[in-house]
Amino acid sequence: MSDDIEILKAELKKLNARATQAKMDLHDLSEELPTDWQRIPAVAQAAFDAHAALMAARQKLAERA
Repeated sequence: MSDDIEILKAELKKLNARATQAKMDLHDLSEELPTDWQRIPAVAQAAFDAHAALMAARQKLAERA
């Protein structure tokens, strides 16, 4: 069981890095507006998806810990 928790922690670390990058991509895009305004939906969806996955993994870890 502790192996499962370690695997979840490793996955959580990867998801956190992905969510952080998505947040920075969204921030960078906002700084450059109105340039590339067409990319807003795609970049925002990527940030949403990354953070949703991160929150789900945190919940899963909390349930197993």
